[in-house]
Amino acid sequence: MSEPRVSVVIPAYRRDDVLGRAIDSALAQTVDVEVLVVDDGSEDDTAAVVAAYGDRVRYLVHDRNRGVSAARNTGVAAANGEYVAFLDSDDEWLPRKLAAQLDRIESGDWIGAYCDVTPADLSLLGRVGAVVSKRLVRSSAPTEGGRELAEALLTMRVFMSPGSTLVVERRVLDSVGGFDEGLSIYEDWDLVLRLLAEGPLAYVDEPLVVTHFTGDAAPAAYVENDRRYLQRNADLVAALEADGIEVERIHRMGLVGHFLAAGEFRGAADHLDTGVLTRPVDLLRVAFWSLLGVCARLSGGGQHE
Repeated sequence: MSEPRVSVVIPAYRRDDVLGRAIDSALAQTVDVEVLVVDDGSEDDTAAVVAAYGDRVRYLVHDRNRGVSAARNTGVAAANGEYVAFLDSDDEWLPRKLAAQLDRIESGDWIGAYCDVTPADLSLLGRVGAVVSKRLVRSSAPTEGGRELAEALLTMRVFMSPGSTLVVERRVLDSVGGFDEGLSIYEDWDLVLRLLAEGPLAYVDEPLVVTHFTGDAAPAAYVENDRRYLQRNADLVAALEADGIEVERIHRMGLVGHFLAAGEFRGAADHLDTGVLTRPVDLLRVAFWSLLGVCARLSGGGQHE
């Protein structure tokens, strides 16, 4: 039996109600895939959901909850495909998603590709905020490449959801060491930064992933993970700061947005740069993260796996 072209890794934790939707969308792809579900210590009916697919889905299980990064790493270690693609268990793909990305990758010297997303259940206010932010904050940012894309990602000028959009060559993924299991937020962006040090990523400008907001982390978790994320990428942060790009200030504005979304105004004030009132771009950034956070919280709680 030949090896699959793409291994699809789906981490799952207490998502038996939506997992089938993600699996169905992976199996509906028009390229040869293997689907691996990593049950990250769930105590629900995840095993039964996967069992219903028989040998069409490989089931891997953790004996305890270890987090999304560990779950994805377990899936990658077991993958057989030339490429690895990631899909969060609460999201879904359009049927031509992988085919479009592979065509783009193989049209040039790319190590992988990501694509655009469309939210399934974001409020009208959230959609307006996302469009405004994309056009005004991110309109001049590169969407593909190597170092230039890394800089745009670290400064939050490009919106990327690698946990459900990324397809990458297995050999390159192996070479960078997988996900940081000490991160539960920004773990996918951190991986992408390391991938971009190995080669460029392509962008497919189509919303081939449907995202479902099913909860958001506490602001304190964002603070802790943001600190670790910036420390892990300290060399790139320092280089950008030396060029006058205030990376840490930009991230503080993102944190302000998360605190505002949670109604924690004291925490927002603690992270606020008072000069934000003179910088419309920063105000848009705060508004963007606030809107996304509010929409996620209104739609329910849970770990995004």
